[in-house]
Amino acid sequence: MVATGSIVMMAFCALFGIAVPLLLAWWMVRKYHVKSTTILLGAGVFILFALVLESLMHQVVLKGPHGASIMGNVWYYALYGGLAAGIFEETGRFLAMKFLLKKEPSGAVTGVAYGIGHGGAEMLLIYGIAMISNIALSAMINSGQADALLASAPADAKEQVLAQFAQLQAAGAGTYLFGVWERVSAMIMQISLSLIVWTGVRKGGKWLWLFPAAILLHFLADACVVVLSKSVSTLATETILFAVAVAFGAMGWTLSRKL
Repeated sequence: MVATGSIVMMAFCALFGIAVPLLLAWWMVRKYHVKSTTILLGAGVFILFALVLESLMHQVVLKGPHGASIMGNVWYYALYGGLAAGIFEETGRFLAMKFLLKKEPSGAVTGVAYGIGHGGAEMLLIYGIAMISNIALSAMINSGQADALLASAPADAKEQVLAQFAQLQAAGAGTYLFGVWERVSAMIMQISLSLIVWTGVRKGGKWLWLFPAAILLHFLADACVVVLSKSVSTLATETILFAVAVAFGAMGWTLSRKL
């Protein structure tokens, strides 16, 4: 059985993951009069480059001859996953800003709006929707339908389904608060990286080094999360991740003032 308190927390997390991106987008349009298309562009780039193109590469690499070796070694997986996320997302961010936002105002507000779209899509689709899925699975477990769901799952997915059931039943209500904290850190990072790349694109010339710098920063953040999650507590991981997000934020804000 999944505890009622846990299901309530999942509902809160789902609401948080869906409401925050929408409210931030509304606030940017209402207060700063940015174009909604700028925010939607950020969301679209995340979907295309992270959820479609990067996922396709994962299908090829992780299911290929070296996939088991990569996934079985935390350092290989951190290196591969961090590089993949950094290259795909930052390349998409750079291309969108360079060619599709070239007529937009050069101020920092455009970069923030794009970042809210990019990070907001990540929060809504990967976190908010996932929580709704967890609620549905929890309801099935508590109503005695887990065996039927397991029986209908493909043979190669049964182990994954069982692991998900066990995780839902073992997680306490407070555990889900770490997910909220992680999403806040991730949103700060996405906005900050958007400001860094936006500054590089708008300043041009010698400032273009900020694009590969953003790839490196994105890689370091994602790789650290993979390694830390296997070696220290969740509290320590999220604390370090938040500190990194604040550092990214300070960097993005300082650079964007050059605009």
